[in-house]
Amino acid sequence: MADEAFFRNLPKVSLHDHLDGGLRPATMLEIADEVGHTLPASTPDALATWFTDAANSGSLERYLTTFAHTTALMQRAEDLRRVSAEWVLDQAADGVVAAETRWAPEQHQTMGLSLDETVEAVAQGLRDGMAQAKAAGTPIIARQILCAMRHADRSLEIARLALRHRDTDLVCGFDIAGGEVGNPASKHKAAFDLLRHEAFYYTIHAGEEGPLSSLLDAIDCGAMRIGHGVRTADDISRRTDGSFVLGRLASFIRNNRIPLEICPTSNVQTGAVTELAAHPLGVLAWLGFTVTINCDNKLMGGTTLSREYALVASAFQLSTTEMAQFALAGASALFLDHDEREALLRDMTSAWMAASFTDQSGQQH
Repeated sequence: MADEAFFRNLPKVSLHDHLDGGLRPATMLEIADEVGHTLPASTPDALATWFTDAANSGSLERYLTTFAHTTALMQRAEDLRRVSAEWVLDQAADGVVAAETRWAPEQHQTMGLSLDETVEAVAQGLRDGMAQAKAAGTPIIARQILCAMRHADRSLEIARLALRHRDTDLVCGFDIAGGEVGNPASKHKAAFDLLRHEAFYYTIHAGEEGPLSSLLDAIDCGAMRIGHGVRTADDISRRTDGSFVLGRLASFIRNNRIPLEICPTSNVQTGAVTELAAHPLGVLAWLGFTVTINCDNKLMGGTTLSREYALVASAFQLSTTEMAQFALAGASALFLDHDEREALLRDMTSAWMAASFTDQSGQQH
């Protein structure tokens, strides 16, 4: 069975990866010392362990509390720039060839930065990271998605922020993030209406912790992609003969090829699924849904995208050819110019086709 090292050598796309969920522990310790923030551990290894332990609570609410530490260290422009550059380099080192990082500008203003200044700092960090990765022989396309917090009331403001920076600062899309329960996507409909009017991309976190109605609400708001979307499986039943029956919502998502940004380890950590083997992504992929694999938060999950691929391949006994479908689905769903996306798809298809003939031990499939 292909392992993490095998998948690290294959080109992948990261659609759902939070900037404030992917800091390097060593960087956190350095910044914390400079800004006077107290962290729960004093060495990189201990700090990494603390985050994964805290995130393994089985509760999304508890999981989200870990971000108080990471966002506290991302309040200065130089720190946003550094964290963003390192995020790009970590992706490139993991064999990721295109990545969208998402983050919430409204959570990075405690030291006086304007919303525009936060976006500009992250953009510069992404450019720095891409330049360094290219010089190292691992070129990568990096973009940013601006999130509004769904429990707050600044979504229209953040949507306008995204539009202001769409052509100058690598902003490729918009999202709403945070706890679903009690915070429906429809609360932010004005922002989505504006983005559609301006022909701009957006994805919506939905179907993670919330009921099926939360997912329906996101679809009603015109979601172009769904962040997580595991509750789609709640609208799928099985007959006694073993065949599957899709409800209207599940059928709509599948028929319209709305990509699901599945985050396997994160879904187990937050209690969205009980264990990886019980994750509905296997059934969703088999039924023809557009399923992509993502990390969500590398620090909290103690993971990489290559590790997520290896875990999924092992849990569902999938071949390299079958795993290639997740990678290519991710590339097809990028908020990227058509010509760039098509070129990326051609290169990725060639690499995955070559790998599908030979597994990690060199044996022919």
